Formats: sequence, C-alpha cells, structure tokens
Amino acid sequence: MRVHIKVRTLVLVRRVAGFTAAVAMSLYLLVKLVWIAAEVWQGTAHWVLLNAITVVMALAGAALGLALAQAWGTRLPDWLVLPLGWVAGGFLVSMIPYMIAASLVAPSAPEPAAATPAWEGVLIGVGFAGMAVALVVGLPLFLRERWPRAFAGRVGRERADGRFLWALAPLGVLTATWISWAAGSTYGLLAVWDTQGRLLMANSALCAAGAGWSLWALGPRGSGRTPVWLPMAVGFVASGSLFSWGRGGWRGWWPGRTSRSNFAGWPWPSTASPWARGSPSCWRCRGRTGAEATRQGSGKAVRQGRPLVRRTSHPASCHTRPGCPVNRV
Repeated sequence: MRVHIKVRTLVLVRRVAGFTAAVAMSLYLLVKLVWIAAEVWQGTAHWVLLNAITVVMALAGAALGLALAQAWGTRLPDWLVLPLGWVAGGFLVSMIPYMIAASLVAPSAPEPAAATPAWEGVLIGVGFAGMAVALVVGLPLFLRERWPRAFAGRVGRERADGRFLWALAPLGVLTATWISWAAGSTYGLLAVWDTQGRLLMANSALCAAGAGWSLWALGPRGSGRTPVWLPMAVGFVASGSLFSWGRGGWRGWWPGRTSRSNFAGWPWPSTASPWARGSPSCWRCRGRTGAEATRQGSGKAVRQGRPLVRRTSHPASCHTRPGCPVNRV
C-alpha cells in the first residue's frame, strides 16, 4: 500500500512539474513573438531569423513539458525524448548555480543604450527559471519511470563501465582552464571578462567537473554504494551543458554568438531585444538616424537604405525612450 501511494505521489509531482515547465516556457514564447512583430515592423530580417529560431526552441521546450506531464509522453520514441531532454536539461538546468550566484553578486552596470521594458525581463526570467526548476524535478522522475533499470539500484561491480574513462583527461583540462579564467587569469582570452563572465566560467568548470565525476562514479574504481541515479543525472545534465553551451551546440553555429561569453546578463543577450540594440534608432523611428527622423516633420521623403518612404510626422513620445537618437530626457 505504501509503495503504491509513493508511486502515485511521484507521478503527481512529475505531472505538476511538466505543466509548470510548459507554462513557464509559454511566457518566454510570448516575449519572442512580440519581438518578432517588432522586428517585422522595423524591417530587420536578421534579427527576425534569430528570434524565429528561439521560438522553435521555446515550442520544443513547451512540448517537452507537456510530454513530462501527459501519459502519451511515455510512448514517444527514445530518439525524440532523450536528445530533447538532454539539450533542454543541459541548456537550462546547468544554469541554476549561475543564477543563484549572479543574484548574490551585484549585477554589471547596464549599457546606456539599453532600454528593455521591465515586463520583458520579468517574463523571460520567470520563464527560464521556472522551466529550469521544473526540469530539475520532472525530468529525473520521467527518465526513472521510462527507463527504471538505468536509474534504479546502486552502481555495483557488475554494472560498472570503464569504457569512457579516457574522457577524464580532457575534462580535467577544461575544468582547470575554466577555473583559472574564473579566478581572474587572462591567458588565452581576447578580453578581460567582468564578474558575470567569470561566474559563467566557474559554472562551466562545475559542469565539466560534474561530467568527470559521473564517469568516475560509474566506472570500475567508483564506489559501489553510490546510487545509480545520482551520477546518471549529473552526467546527463553536465554533458548536455557542455554540448548546448559549447562550440558544438546550436549557439556555435550562429555568427557572433558562439559561447557563454556572449551570455550578456541573465537570461538572454540584451541585444536580442528590439528595444535594446544600442543602435542609432528607436522603435518608432524605424531605423532612421536622428537627423533623418527630425526631418520628417516637413513631410520630405527619407531614404533608409531601402526604397523611399514618407512619414508626415515624427511622434515626440518616442523621444522619451532612452534608446532614441534624439532623446530629449
């Protein structure tokens, strides 16, 4: 009877965590859709493409949350569930230590041109943090229910696997390098990083060390008393983090955004927002410089690097935004 009640409780917790992950990622998706609408209005196609990619990722994250909560998620093929959960766990769960540390350290001073509305930061922060915490709870329960033998019991000599112990050496090099950068060393760096960047390096070192420990714990020299689920879960998240945030991940294929060094403040690079580009324009000017925008009052046609467009007036309300080139505040 007690075992039955415990199983039902774990299933209920998994379902709540899955629905929480789906709702949290929907908040992030809402912000991205607003950004895309603003980009279409401004006519900046390359930013539309970047935000469209993140929309697809948000949809995949929401679908993963629903799969964790619904019964049909247990019937999905392995090749679909495991890679999606691996990337999502590595991309978000691994950032929880950084989020905690960054909240305790004074944030870096924002750039003068940044003018991101407060509601965007709240929705993105709640979306990312909510998804990460929900995955911490729901993903291990889902994996344990789906593949019980891989997460149940203890390691033991008969289950030890030393085929991947060769990876301990490169993981040790990565851990030492990231620790040195987090401590303030600049060897091999093109620029000196601020406090947030050093915290990110410390978080990367933690992931590399966690991946190495999981290999050791599951190897023949590890402790036979270690529960299997602990090194399996740590290795699952840590290896996913090294892939998702490294050169091999999706960010490694996007020009100018190839690593965590471009993670300009939690929870997303501020330059992805149409309101905080730091460019000589504002959302009402639609890409015009200050001189071009102020000439619109006479109704003259203004060239923007595109066909001539005509505006009869330039709203004075846009000058109240910090990013406006003719800011009067």
